[in-house]
Amino acid sequence: MANLKAGLIGLGMMGRHHARVLASLEGVDLVAVADPGGDQFGVAGGRPVYENIEQLIAAGIDYCMVAVPTQYHAEIARALAEAGVHAMIEKPLAGSSAEATEIAKAFEAAGVVGAVGHIERYNPALQALRVRLENGDLGDIYQITTRRQGPFPSRIADVGVVLDLATHDIDLTAWVTQSHFAAVSAQSAHKSGRQYEDLIAVTGRLEDGTVTSHLVNWLSPMKERLTVVTGEKGAFIADTLLADLSFHANGTVATAWDDVAHFRGVSEGDMIRYAISKPEPLRTEHEAFRDAVLGKEADIVTLQQGLSTVRVAEAVIQSAAEDRTIKVAGESAES
Repeated sequence: MANLKAGLIGLGMMGRHHARVLASLEGVDLVAVADPGGDQFGVAGGRPVYENIEQLIAAGIDYCMVAVPTQYHAEIARALAEAGVHAMIEKPLAGSSAEATEIAKAFEAAGVVGAVGHIERYNPALQALRVRLENGDLGDIYQITTRRQGPFPSRIADVGVVLDLATHDIDLTAWVTQSHFAAVSAQSAHKSGRQYEDLIAVTGRLEDGTVTSHLVNWLSPMKERLTVVTGEKGAFIADTLLADLSFHANGTVATAWDDVAHFRGVSEGDMIRYAISKPEPLRTEHEAFRDAVLGKEADIVTLQQGLSTVRVAEAVIQSAAEDRTIKVAGESAES
């Protein structure tokens, strides 16, 4: 069987990483790239460099990786769907739920495969966490907290921290629990002089009753990517910067000191740091999409899931603006 012919549009920071992976992906030939600003980072590797999506489509590609700024997603996705080209679109799917809905409908009508590049799903720590939660290692899930903070990335100019970063946490929370967001309440801050928020603190509730908390900002000098899932049997901690997963078990040994036992509620048990395989998340993501294009069973982030994430992000932004809890609408999409 001939290799799939892939194209890439958008040659910025993420685009160059996508080019590296696509150029070495088994069963795929990266045949051309496109960016109106040219190949500033020299990632084309001798392949044709086009200016726009129409030229890239004309090169005869089977599928396309879209790594352009969010504001251009809908326009490019429309062109790809109309041309019958499969596509993976970098997160977020779009800057609004209206545009995300338009994209999802266009791909469904065209009968082509669409996916969203929510790369955190493919982090080895979260992949292992999802399996252990499904196996019941934690019992009932009570709470998920995430912290995603670090310095401001000057390359992001068209969205705030909610759509750029918090969408990671919205997606991974719904994915690891297999439950949608039911309501969110948020507070935001604007400290860097931009029109968009650069800090968000969100509390939420999932449809299964799980309580969530997400702290996301572009204002911290240190970089942190942490997910903590607390439940009936203890707590899992996933550090996605290091792809480490650990488990803190509730203790089974009674605490003799009455004052301490009364204060803690649960006792400290064993702590396990798991040895897990750590493939590159971006490569895993591309392998999954390649398989989906080939009609194989694959765990991709569907356009409907990407749409759900954008809806939650909009509810977060609305909550912060109106200083009230927002119920999340339209969360009946698949997860």
